[in-house]
Amino acid sequence: MARLTSRSTGTAPRSLDVAQLAGVSQKTVSRVMNGEQYVSDGVRRRVLEAAEELGYRLNHAARALASGRTRSIGVVTLGTALYGPASLLMGVERTVRDTGYALRVVNTMEGDASGVAGAVDSLLDQGVDGIVISEPIDEDDGADLSVRVDVPVLVLGAPPPFAASRVVTAGLVSHEQARAATEYLLALGHPTVHHLAGPRRWFAARDRLEGWRATLAAHGRREPPVVAGDWSAASGYAAGRRLADDDGVTAVFAANDDMAIGLIRALLEAGRRIPEDISVVGLDDVPVAAYVSPPLTTVRQPFEATAQDGLKRLVHAIENPDADPIPEQDPPVDLVVRASTAPPPYRTTPESRRTTA
Repeated sequence: MARLTSRSTGTAPRSLDVAQLAGVSQKTVSRVMNGEQYVSDGVRRRVLEAAEELGYRLNHAARALASGRTRSIGVVTLGTALYGPASLLMGVERTVRDTGYALRVVNTMEGDASGVAGAVDSLLDQGVDGIVISEPIDEDDGADLSVRVDVPVLVLGAPPPFAASRVVTAGLVSHEQARAATEYLLALGHPTVHHLAGPRRWFAARDRLEGWRATLAAHGRREPPVVAGDWSAASGYAAGRRLADDDGVTAVFAANDDMAIGLIRALLEAGRRIPEDISVVGLDDVPVAAYVSPPLTTVRQPFEATAQDGLKRLVHAIENPDADPIPEQDPPVDLVVRASTAPPPYRTTPESRRTTA
């Protein structure tokens, strides 16, 4: 790949070259490239246009020597293609890029109890300024991490506790999302709501299970047996084949959209109409949710907002170690109503049949 060089020397462009081309001082170039305030929009535009023309890039290594920071953030995340973790990682990547920090990602593997500790240790060896823990699975029964973390840490979800200089959190309010889905189905008139749960080792699955359970209890409704899935559409399909034989099922809250889609397929194959016989609500709002038949009612996950809020507070903790933390902002719960939900069907009971007779 060809390297752009400064017009004056034929070498890699320097901030002085940008300053001369833009007609400003080197200090102004530094302020613009570091995103500092007190620079007019017109000057900022001239500097950025000059930098682009010359191919100038901020020397992060020199900044690290001067500031004692590497301008990098490490991320520990489960190596999976599942929609939720993958979307959250994409949100983190976009947000980190906008902050001007470099991103270093270490993937863990499901079933490796020491994966998080080893990943954190690896990132600390690389000298990162902060760490994001996006680990959705409890691999070690809540045990403490063995490594001492001396940089600020952003926790997305609820990984095992560990010692760090400063910890900020950003949750995906799974408990409240489950509550909203369950309450919506009860408000339609369903006598109770069945739950297709995710794997118990996942923090989100536990939160959604508890949110569903607490909502039924708060409304004095019967709690049906939990049906276990593994996040996949295949497990939802298997659950649907079992639930299709139960005439008492009129509403199901699935812990993610993939399981909900598999569930609907099995119910339809068994002759159960959606939503006339059974209403189904998912969670995530995957891109295909609006285009399945019928379109799926679901709770949209605020991946981008969670990443932005968490990274803003992490960078604040990195750059202002003595300042008070920025308060966490819980994103609103966004229930997206589509055609997979309706009031329950009219069902005659044995008592009503005897009265009619």
